[in-house]
Parts: sequence; C-alpha cells; structure tokens
Amino acid sequence: MSSLSELVKLKRKQHSLTQHDLALKSGLGLRLIREIEQGKTTMRMDKVNQLLALFGMELVAGPKNMP
Repeated sequence: MSSLSELVKLKRKQHSLTQHDLALKSGLGLRLIREIEQGKTTMRMDKVNQLLALFGMELVAGPKNMP
C-alpha cells in the first residue's frame, strides 16, 4: 500500500461503503473523507485514527520510504 488515500479507499470499498456512509459511521465530515481519498497531505492525526479505527487500524510511526 503506497498511501493513506489508497488504503482508505480500498477499505471503504471492501466494506461496500460510500464516502457518505463512511462519514456517517466514522463521525467525520464528508469533506474530510473526500480530502483523505484525494491525497490531502495535512490533517489531524486524531481524525485519521478515528477513521482508521472503523477498520481495526491506527496510524503509527514507521520508517520513511526513500525514493
């Protein structure tokens, strides 16, 4: 998985959810869901973790991928 946006979109589709459904289930705004899936690079970690928690995941530190 190369990006958070790809991960969120994949998990959402695996669970047969629309962006609107995901927003309602996560308690986050539809705009934020769309921004995450479009690759927004700045966002609050607590909001990302709130979203990822629906899929049994959380944001953690790891090694940086070097080009």
